[in-house]
Amino acid sequence: MPKKPITKETYLKWYEDMLFWRKFEDKAAALYIQQKIRGFLHLYNGQEAVLAGCLYAMEPGDRMITGYRNHVQPIGMGVDPRTVMAELLGKKTGCSKGNGGSMHMFSKEHNFFGGHGIVGGQIPLGAGIAFADKYLGRPHVTLTFMGDGAVRQGSLHETLNMAMMWSLPVVFIVENNGYAMGTSVERSANHTEIWKLGLGYEMPCWQVNGMNPVDVYEGVWEAVDNARAGKGPSFIEIKTYRYKGHSMSDAQHYRTKEEVAEYMKIDPITQVLNVIKENNWATDSEIHAIDERVKDLVNECVEFAEKSPYPEPEQLYEDVYVQKDYPFINIQ
Repeated sequence: MPKKPITKETYLKWYEDMLFWRKFEDKAAALYIQQKIRGFLHLYNGQEAVLAGCLYAMEPGDRMITGYRNHVQPIGMGVDPRTVMAELLGKKTGCSKGNGGSMHMFSKEHNFFGGHGIVGGQIPLGAGIAFADKYLGRPHVTLTFMGDGAVRQGSLHETLNMAMMWSLPVVFIVENNGYAMGTSVERSANHTEIWKLGLGYEMPCWQVNGMNPVDVYEGVWEAVDNARAGKGPSFIEIKTYRYKGHSMSDAQHYRTKEEVAEYMKIDPITQVLNVIKENNWATDSEIHAIDERVKDLVNECVEFAEKSPYPEPEQLYEDVYVQKDYPFINIQ
């Protein structure tokens, strides 16, 4: 399948999408501080170009699965952002009915298969989804995301081996944001070029700049195209950076404010906006209109979530067993 052209419309969509994801999570952080969001909250701020570029490389029907830094991915896949915010607040109208919260977004309808709280737990599942597509003759590709910390899990190596053995249509994507919780890549292994892990399985592998959606698209498109053509899996390390801590409870003692500031100089949203301005693809008033649409949609999401009801206690017994008359539970 030929590459898609990167046009004015592409850049304008990237800008609006990435800005919305950033502002959506900024609002989620504020709601967490207000204790309206409980538990954990892992923000994606700074990594937006990864998702934007990957989505552009995908085709309708392709699948996505990731770890627990997973609020904006379902939105990118087409899930109503109001239901994502409702899920964050634990409301019944959430995309997982309020059962999952921050770490467990899910939408089978939109081919987003989670949000997984177990580090690396999504890796074999992503290969399994790809196996099903190949077995059933469906022309889809599964993008399986993980953080740099997840590559230290044994399940990664088992999965890479099987994916190569069976030539599965799966793309393994490591979002290397520099720190596994608070542990830098340099402190967790004797090598820092994560992409080279694919070499041990003779899997096509390479590294991509994750701060620019164009670079991400071009690097990921090749892997997706190969998978769809029956050439099997690829392993990609996307070098990115998160501006916030591992979660909201992270004091970030392991890095300096100066380090964060340096990465903000190459902020992916700013890079996209600069291209738009340099090419005169939007006037100041048109950019302002985008900003206002984003602001209004974020507020709409919060209003929807806050007005939604919490699940009833009886919901604890739903979606647990497929068999309605399961004989070992009594819901009298």
